[in-house]
Amino acid sequence: MRSTDRRHHRSAVWTALFVTVLWSTSWVLIRWGFDDEDLSPLTFAGLRYALAALVLVGVVAARSDHRRDFAALDRWTIRRLCLLGLIFYSLTQGAQFVAIDSQPAATTSLVLSLTPLVVALLGARALGEGASARQVVGAISVVFGAWIYFGGALGATLVGMFAAFVALGSNVGAALIGRSVNRGGTHAPIVITAVSMTVGALALLVVGLSVEGVPHLTGRAGAILVWLAIVNTALAFTLWNRSLVHLAALESAGINNTMLIQIAALGWIFLGEVPGVLGIIGIVVVSMGVFFTQAVSPSPSSPSSSVRPGQRADPDPRRLP
Repeated sequence: MRSTDRRHHRSAVWTALFVTVLWSTSWVLIRWGFDDEDLSPLTFAGLRYALAALVLVGVVAARSDHRRDFAALDRWTIRRLCLLGLIFYSLTQGAQFVAIDSQPAATTSLVLSLTPLVVALLGARALGEGASARQVVGAISVVFGAWIYFGGALGATLVGMFAAFVALGSNVGAALIGRSVNRGGTHAPIVITAVSMTVGALALLVVGLSVEGVPHLTGRAGAILVWLAIVNTALAFTLWNRSLVHLAALESAGINNTMLIQIAALGWIFLGEVPGVLGIIGIVVVSMGVFFTQAVSPSPSSPSSSVRPGQRADPDPRRLP
């Protein structure tokens, strides 16, 4: 790996970590909003992503280079972006809500911690990004650390587990498709985010309004909504897509799981949720697992070697099924 590629990779790691910090603060902000307000989760999430998509579309429309980039999107890329939006912003959010509503949140979180391991198993076939033995060990360590963190005292329901595994599948699918679309570096991350988020937000908002009706927003809830939409969604997802230009799917999935640590720390500081001894041990094991998943693959792809979005630069081009 050239020194320039190493710098880009290191920068992408720090960018992705910064994004996970923003996403982790969302849990605290949403908890504050739900504690005092009678909010409908699906509709609230739909409004959050719809407002963020509106901001992104405005930015794209205001700049000529972004407009040209949008106009240059081919049909294959547009189809992938629509699929990414439906999976990443609609299906994952809805499935997680159903799972959390039907069984303990810890059970759902443990299922979702399997994401890096599943990505490691599928990434080689779907993207040609083979995982090293160290990365596989890291992915398994993340799962084991999450189990320790939750103390093994997990309840489950049939509906909840079905929804949790749907969320897991959509999470893995989003990681693979997101990497496939972004790794070429051909299109600006803000354009990719604007298109995919608009599609996903509209679908989520329609479902939320149909099931839950129009929510009542007070000033506090409205302020939280605006902050979540602009900073924790529009900005965060754009930066995340930018990091995917240089991070393999397994690496991004491993970094995403650092949210387990961050949410625990934020819950301790702002919500008085003090982790026990098992929680602290689990956090340490997860941290080690995430570190191992960042081992660079033998033949990482880079923007300079890519031909076009969705097409690999090596002699064996494949696309996601």
